[in-house]
Amino acid sequence: MIFVKTPKFIKKTFSGLTWNITEKRKTIYLTFDDGPTPEVSPWVLDLLFKYNAKATFFCLGENAERYPELLKRIIEEGHSIGNHTYHHKKGFYTRVKDYVEDVELANHLIRSNLFRPPYGRIRPRQLLELKKKYQIIMWDVISCDYNQQISGEECFSNVVKNTKEGSIIVFHDSLKAENNLQYTLPKVLEYYKKLGFEFNKIDYLFS
Repeated sequence: MIFVKTPKFIKKTFSGLTWNITEKRKTIYLTFDDGPTPEVSPWVLDLLFKYNAKATFFCLGENAERYPELLKRIIEEGHSIGNHTYHHKKGFYTRVKDYVEDVELANHLIRSNLFRPPYGRIRPRQLLELKKKYQIIMWDVISCDYNQQISGEECFSNVVKNTKEGSIIVFHDSLKAENNLQYTLPKVLEYYKKLGFEFNKIDYLFS
């Protein structure tokens, strides 16, 4: 089951993870999973630049290795990067040793102490090992842009109905999410800009 808005009981149960960032300012945190991809990530970066918005990209190691110029561009344009495993591993179905090794393989390329588990699913022993080195970044709101059974309008609604100051929002700079993302992201940036919000990156000060 996917919750568009992460319930309070989940945040409380897993309180050692970062679900949102306490803010008194009008700031939200856009994050992008599964890239970088040449078909989508440059468009995202161009749009973020247009709105003077910073974001955090949770990159797959295999994509970072395949498209190093895109990883470099993300960093050079002032965004944060995070580790999303090398092979998009499913934590529930992967041995602890194999999961941690996959994260470390990605870290040779991504070099970040921010980590987000694919699908948000991770076993307690995997968490225990990874928290020795990484800040585990989850989310407060997920757009569901990857879901090709819903429309861009629904993705936009998912975001604006659930976002508040300090929310961490998940998008995907992937081919699967491309259509919904191209509809939703410009509208989200415009909507919150008009409301006086800033878009910031999740930085290492939270580690």
